[in-house]
Amino acid sequence: MRKDPLITNHLYHIFNRGVNKGEIFFSEEDYKRFFDTAVHYKTKASKFSEKDLKNDKNDTGSEIGSKVQIVAYCLMPNHFHFLIKQLVDSGLTWYMQHLSNSYAHYIHVKYQRVGPLFEGRFKNILIESDEQLIHVSRYIHLNPVASGSVVKPKDYRWSSYLSFVSDYKDEFCDSRPVLENFKSEQDYERFVLDQVAYARELERIKHLTIDLE
Repeated sequence: MRKDPLITNHLYHIFNRGVNKGEIFFSEEDYKRFFDTAVHYKTKASKFSEKDLKNDKNDTGSEIGSKVQIVAYCLMPNHFHFLIKQLVDSGLTWYMQHLSNSYAHYIHVKYQRVGPLFEGRFKNILIESDEQLIHVSRYIHLNPVASGSVVKPKDYRWSSYLSFVSDYKDEFCDSRPVLENFKSEQDYERFVLDQVAYARELERIKHLTIDLE
């Protein structure tokens, strides 16, 4: 049992990283597998399998009502972020356990790997205000820029940013809780890009300091 029970109908910033800060994604195929698994467990309780990847229409799995609402996400080489709302009691924990366990099993089989993949249980921070919500979403979407993976957040494939600022809509996530705080998608884009330089500088400074974690 978690020491901090997650509250239904509340939003959380959820994140986790690889054990010893190691990578959790080793190829583009791995990112896709994690994403497909995340999509699967959002609406299905059945075990994610190769049949699901082949989109077998005769085997759709056991449908369930969504236990969580995904608002934003970003997958990075050694960690991931979700901005996520729990819709039913224990739904968020159920979702993250199934996603993490299924993906870890896939990695262990594919790379003949042993030992834990993730650094313990996922971490969670309760979102307590609209201001915190929009700033966390910006932080999540700027991760690829801050790390130097891309120059513009639009250029990063494995995040929800395009769903927030373009006509492309990712059915996996629902950006409305964030975007309803802005007059337009363009306003949100300006809000994010306004902090690009700061995000890069913060990352540079972090690498110059001693990691005390």
